[in-house]
Amino acid sequence: MSQLSYMEKLLDGVEVEWKVLAELGELVRGNGLPKADFTDSGVPAIHYGQIYTHYGLSTETTISFVSPETAKKLKKVNTGDVVITNTSENFEDVGKALVYLGEDEAVTGGHATIFKPSKLILGKYFAYVSQTGAFTNAKRKFAKGAKVIDVSAKDMAKIEIPIPCPDNPEKSLAIQIEIVRILDTFTELTTELTTELNLRKKQYNYYRDQLLSFEEGEVEWECLGNLAENLDSKRKPIASGLREPGDIPYYGASGIVDYVEDYIFDEDLLLVSEDGANLLARNTPIAFSISGKTWVNNHAHVLKFKTYAERRFVEFYLNSIDLTPYISGAAQPKLNKKNLNSIRIPNPLPEEKERIVALLDKFDTLTSSIKEGLPREIELRQKQYEYYRDLLLSFPKPNTQAAV
Repeated sequence: MSQLSYMEKLLDGVEVEWKVLAELGELVRGNGLPKADFTDSGVPAIHYGQIYTHYGLSTETTISFVSPETAKKLKKVNTGDVVITNTSENFEDVGKALVYLGEDEAVTGGHATIFKPSKLILGKYFAYVSQTGAFTNAKRKFAKGAKVIDVSAKDMAKIEIPIPCPDNPEKSLAIQIEIVRILDTFTELTTELTTELNLRKKQYNYYRDQLLSFEEGEVEWECLGNLAENLDSKRKPIASGLREPGDIPYYGASGIVDYVEDYIFDEDLLLVSEDGANLLARNTPIAFSISGKTWVNNHAHVLKFKTYAERRFVEFYLNSIDLTPYISGAAQPKLNKKNLNSIRIPNPLPEEKERIVALLDKFDTLTSSIKEGLPREIELRQKQYEYYRDLLLSFPKPNTQAAV
């Protein structure tokens, strides 16, 4: 019997009641805990910001600690408790839940609420419910603030949670445990794939740096301006209000920013960011290839090469080196045409370039491709998880029941 068929049988004829969180356990608002209080060891501590940057839905260990003296001033988190974020600049991060499963008592601070579940609800079950659309819509009604968004512990307590078999706590927990078990299967697989992807990225970066490291005298070096034809003069920026919608990608400094009906290029090219904070932050590649019909604005340099290997070799190299010496401006970083052309590029023999590019292309596919490789597999698993999560946790509300 499949997991889904099993759950359908388990939930067949089961009464579901929506109860406000306050009826399902105690909610305790945290206090204090600036990051300056963290120590290398001591009492386990959970900072609210870490819940949406470092943890999944549950954890047995913490990444931070505080001294016993500091811990006495903070709210206590026991095994099975859920720490919920109350504040963030990103709405999606408000209301994120982390189940603490550690053996030692932990602590948390301000901008977090501790939910101590009663015998009617499993902490991990609530954590999964907190990811559903129903929970998101409910917290949206209570969200306050524009730049910094907050849902208070008092308002969080008003959000309704679906509870199967509320009059039979033993059966209710059994159903919740099965739902959690099924969803854990999907999330654990995604976690394993993500871990594997991160390891492969490190491996890719290592081999990329090895393949693209050349000593003086080992190969010839050329300025980028001598290796590529610069097509910047053909760029045409279009104000957002004047763009005619279409299927042609409209590129800016960091990639596609829109789709338009016309094009100015129809060939294989390399774009290099001309300005923007990403020139220094390097959160996304500053050099990226484009093909076919495209439109490019004046925030990305346009370079044309004679061969695929030459273009990709320069792309890999530019994304691997520190370009700070070529960038002007701090508040508004800029890589102007003169500095771009002056970047020194190793220029091995054509057959060596082809060998290096072929190797790096394979690694790049494994670590970056959305059509194949691990990123594609992770995307499919995530969609599968979301499908089953919504299927298992989308309990209808009675029409007579008041909305949250």
